[in-house]
Amino acid sequence: MKIAIGCDHAGFRLKEAIKAYLVSKGFKVLDEGTYSEEAVDYPDLAKKVVRDIKENQADFGILICGTGIGMSISANRVKGIRAALCLFPEMAKLARAHNDANVLVLPGRFLGAELAQWIVDAFLSTKFEGGRHSNRIEKIERMMEN
Repeated sequence: MKIAIGCDHAGFRLKEAIKAYLVSKGFKVLDEGTYSEEAVDYPDLAKKVVRDIKENQADFGILICGTGIGMSISANRVKGIRAALCLFPEMAKLARAHNDANVLVLPGRFLGAELAQWIVDAFLSTKFEGGRHSNRIEKIERMMEN
């Protein structure tokens, strides 16, 4: 499985920790930056990660900024992207199981590496349940057309 990961300057340290963790677990990681704590604009990094998903270069994405809010807003502007800001593993499980989220968003200023790893594990190990949830995802997609 290939994971595209991106962050702004506030998420850089957590991105590096998550990237190393993913590699240690055998995942292929496509690091879309940023590559330092020098200030950057989060929409630019979100765009790279969601492009990787849309172009089938990655199975899932992980985005990290200070609060996770900016990355969530940016990623969710793109049709077919369902980015979920998750603070706990149970949120990540439900984001996958009920919402078929394809991008996990983490708040770099509010999570330590260990909790973030648990959240990543929950997100990547959970399958979409389908069923009644599929209809809801279709409704969300239709909203993007208006």
